Amino acid sequence: MFAESTRHIESYYACRNAQSGALPERPALTGDYHADVLVVGAGFSGLHTALRLALAGRRVAVVEASRVAWAASGRNGGQALLGWSCDMPPLEQALGVAGARQLWDSMRWAAAEVRELPTRHGFDIDYRPGSLWAAVRRSRVAMLETARDEAAQKWGYERLRVIAEPEMPEWIGSRRYRAALYDPEAGHLDPLKLALGLADAIERAGGAIFEQSRVLAYRETPGGYVANTRGGTVRAGALVLACNAYIDRLDSDLASRLLPVGTWQIATHRLDPALAGSLLPRNSCVIDNQFVPDYFRLSPDDRLLFGGACTYLGGIPKDIGAAIRPSLERAFPQLRGIEFEYAWGGHIDISIRRTPDVGHERDRYWLQGFSGHGILPTLAAARAVADAILGEPHLLSLYERIHNPRFPGGERFAAPLEALGKLWYRLRDVV
Repeated sequence: MFAESTRHIESYYACRNAQSGALPERPALTGDYHADVLVVGAGFSGLHTALRLALAGRRVAVVEASRVAWAASGRNGGQALLGWSCDMPPLEQALGVAGARQLWDSMRWAAAEVRELPTRHGFDIDYRPGSLWAAVRRSRVAMLETARDEAAQKWGYERLRVIAEPEMPEWIGSRRYRAALYDPEAGHLDPLKLALGLADAIERAGGAIFEQSRVLAYRETPGGYVANTRGGTVRAGALVLACNAYIDRLDSDLASRLLPVGTWQIATHRLDPALAGSLLPRNSCVIDNQFVPDYFRLSPDDRLLFGGACTYLGGIPKDIGAAIRPSLERAFPQLRGIEFEYAWGGHIDISIRRTPDVGHERDRYWLQGFSGHGILPTLAAARAVADAILGEPHLLSLYERIHNPRFPGGERFAAPLEALGKLWYRLRDVV
């Protein structure tokens, strides 16, 4: 699944940033380029890694097949949530409580860092604080209470609060939700603005970013790595693969541990401010605790951004609005028949256990497997990789103790097998 395009898809984020003139084109790689570190992929994981290395004085080159944040980093739900898609149990099983606590602490660091980066580097991301993890079924309210208690007892995080059903109208203007877990350190933002701000900061720190420059192959040499594109070559002492769902055949071993999953969302037309405020009175973002969750938030210009469906077979519906509408109107019956101004989709990478796949072999590093929950996890993982390249491998060593097996079935059958396996869990959402 190759990703080569000269322009961003027409998502709400791309159109809004284009209107403000914030989508500059960067040159393709031509000729030979020498760097200390080559980063392949200009999404969150690659950009965060490159910025930390450039600020530390390393000569960094970022090579991107399409445009900066062309894929999931530039078109996701914009929810900066603490934690990983797998939640904490698999991390605790792999690392013990002490090791998992260190990764959790790094996640809290990432939550603070994503708030501070724009101020530090002079850009804006439309950040708004607060998230809700909401229960649709009363039988799942206990999940919220358990998560709150474990966060306090095991991870030292005491800021989570359960919003009981009588309070819910103060948070979500819908009778569908029975309770919610509020996290004040999470929030929501414009993901494309974040990526573009990071790219500008990398260049100001001396790094180079090349668009329209898909890496066709790389090889290890006595002095590091050589990567070839159609237009040129990069020679670097260290290589960082941050391709995620688009690793394709560049590295078959990494690709075997991922499955590209199609997902999509919409943005309504601009709502009356009073109506928008009644949907989410505290302006927190929301994701529910169904197996296939809905997620939604308000934009700064009073639109509802709503997503949730996905397919393990990787396709995107021809009519995304029609696919999303039943879920949106189930959540907010008062929006029945509402017009959608934007509808878009894309691909995320999932690992079989939804655990992050971050590691290294000699001077080749990789970050992937964020499984649809990437804004803060990519930043936490980028810190681990950049620190290891700079000589401090402790955080990376924790990630490397997390086992991420290959998907069964190989390239041809992995997706159908995963889809069948998840059908049972989807059915449990509706029974």
